[in-house]
Amino acid sequence: MASPSLLTTLLILLVGVLCARFAAGPLARWAVPAILLELGMGFLLGNTVLPFAAVAPLEGLTQLGVLALFFQVGLEVRGDLLTSRRGSILRVVALSVLAPLIAFWPLRFGFGMAPATAFLCLAVLCATGTGVTLRVLGQRQALQSPSGRLLVGVSVLDDLPAIALLGVASAMAGGNVAPQGSAALGGIALGSMVLGLLLAGLSWLAVDRWAAAAPRPPAGPLSILLLLIGCAWVGEVSGLTSLLGALWAGVLLARLEPPAQPLREVLVLLAEVFLPLYFISVGMRLPGSSLLEPKAWTLAAFLVVVAVLCKLVCGLGVSAKDRRAGVDPWVVAFGLVPRGLPGLVFATTALARGVIDTVQFAALLIMVTVTTVLGLLLLERRLTRMPQTSGLRS
Repeated sequence: MASPSLLTTLLILLVGVLCARFAAGPLARWAVPAILLELGMGFLLGNTVLPFAAVAPLEGLTQLGVLALFFQVGLEVRGDLLTSRRGSILRVVALSVLAPLIAFWPLRFGFGMAPATAFLCLAVLCATGTGVTLRVLGQRQALQSPSGRLLVGVSVLDDLPAIALLGVASAMAGGNVAPQGSAALGGIALGSMVLGLLLAGLSWLAVDRWAAAAPRPPAGPLSILLLLIGCAWVGEVSGLTSLLGALWAGVLLARLEPPAQPLREVLVLLAEVFLPLYFISVGMRLPGSSLLEPKAWTLAAFLVVVAVLCKLVCGLGVSAKDRRAGVDPWVVAFGLVPRGLPGLVFATTALARGVIDTVQFAALLIMVTVTTVLGLLLLERRLTRMPQTSGLRS
């Protein structure tokens, strides 16, 4: 059977996105976000009319939306981020990062995972899909509530350690080829990572010099795109992942000057156009046979239990003073349960780099799907029971 043309492939993908968006309306009452419908549509397409191999030429294009999204996260990492409820934000982030680490030894020895694979699973467990959570809070007019503002602060910082764990897993996976080939390959992988970190440090110093010497930073679309793609490329070739590079690009630009509204609108447009195509392609990577593997469901069940419990623990980071100020610890905990977009991106990146196999990929997608739907349902129920959280108390 001949492979479809590039235009035919793109048309099928866009039709799939359109069908997922139409289905999102009726299923919204069940807290099913559009990204999961796009994921399911990609699974159907990939196992019927359009294999993933047909989408491979468009893979770089679909990743633009993800890179733009992490670039936006980097733009929000500013010095004034922790001016409000600093202690609470840091406590919640610390619990969110440290609690999943208890799963390392069960994953390592109970499921026989390599260290790199176990670290990747920890990265997905640490991640938080706060984007879908903030959307629910916005629909409930609770985004400016004390609980909503705390979640906004946590959401910016929460994924940074998770991305670091992803970088560690990718670097370790690069070094794992040494026993099978040459020990020099492991040294090359480690050297690349060190070089990437060195370049990050040098770029930080260069930005300081630029800010002191130049009255205005480069703000043209071409300059911004060059910064984004260049940093993402350095992150990818150094083994630290393109996601970390894109995030660092946003940090560098924010250090020069807060981005203007036109730039934000361009980034939002990139994410809105290319992210749905990315989620479709993620679903297409999952072969139907992997869902028939008992190991996939066993691992998924373990990950779901750990994922939910670890985020519920985060409610302990809300102090009595915060509760008196109107912060609801259950809203915070439930809002962190969905893994959403970061979980999907981390799992897909790991699969592409050979850190995990298709069975482990299936288990991670199941966990991301269950936690996203369950977390949003619990959040909706909590907000319905506590209408006072939609207020603007401070």
